[in-house]
Amino acid sequence: MTVVGTRRPHRVGVVVFNGVKLLDVAGPSEVFSEANQLGADYALELCAPGGGEVLSSTGMRIPVDTDAARSGLGYDTLLVMGGDALPTYPISHALRDAVAALADRSGRVCSICTGAFILAEAGLLDGHRATTHWRHTELLRSAYPAIAVEPDAIFVRDGTLFSSAGVTAGIDLALALLEDDHGEDMARQVARSLVVFLQRPGDQSQFSPALQGPRPQTSALRAVFDAVLADPAAGHSIAELAARAALSPRHLTRLFREEVGTTPARYVESVRFDTAKRALDAGHTIGETAVRAGYRSAETLRRAFVSRLGVSPRTYQQRFRSAQRRDAVPPAVPGHTEPGCATDVPASADRPGLA
Repeated sequence: MTVVGTRRPHRVGVVVFNGVKLLDVAGPSEVFSEANQLGADYALELCAPGGGEVLSSTGMRIPVDTDAARSGLGYDTLLVMGGDALPTYPISHALRDAVAALADRSGRVCSICTGAFILAEAGLLDGHRATTHWRHTELLRSAYPAIAVEPDAIFVRDGTLFSSAGVTAGIDLALALLEDDHGEDMARQVARSLVVFLQRPGDQSQFSPALQGPRPQTSALRAVFDAVLADPAAGHSIAELAARAALSPRHLTRLFREEVGTTPARYVESVRFDTAKRALDAGHTIGETAVRAGYRSAETLRRAFVSRLGVSPRTYQQRFRSAQRRDAVPPAVPGHTEPGCATDVPASADRPGLA
């Protein structure tokens, strides 16, 4: 792996194929390109089996620098991109074998979004922890039971293997890699330039609690949801929420239990807690965070964090300011296959666990 101070560029191989998600390619590439403006020396190379050019998810054509199947090729960092078809269509042998060979000769091996399915099909995630887009975590788990799938993670680091969640999480992962190579200051400058968080913590949920679970069917409940989300710091007592919904407090509580599986008070608390976490992630002070999230005082905020996470808000902010550095854990996966790499070879093997 290339670190600051070496003379040669840090070579980044970007594996693409027909149907590759354009943002998966563009997001991490922009991180490394922006870092080069600040003195880093990343040399990006797009590769696909057969070379040529590929058609992205948007229909935009992407020129390819080199044939991924060419012998002797290797990178300091290998990024395997995702695509909508990867979870449900067979992955071609050409793509699978090219990635396996490249991974063998590369330092860090990373998947972006559903690119995890290519690594899984190549057997590279056997006995390792990994994540992918939230829509497909259960499929990844059932199709490849030897992988310890972490469904909520923004990205997962397991030794020199990295995997990220859906689409924009590739930017989070690229910033973490940049921080490893060139330190937090450069990563922070790049994040600021791209107008993104330096890092959503690696073990932070892919969703805010407000986005998890079913959206209420009753219009009165939807109005309550929208009001709490729009201004978590406002007064949201049961009486105020019931008045907004034009219901009695008792009727509102019953609807919450039936449609959401919780109480109005617990819902408000979950939104406020998530708001507080995001404010701390963005660098706000404890006092500012308490006000933004609707906690009566910094002490109330502290008690909420200790109760839910076992740490104070300050410890949470310090601990997750930089990228999570996690080491591996073991257990052991079978095979998988997708359309469209630059030169597709028909693949016949069915993915285990799939009809």
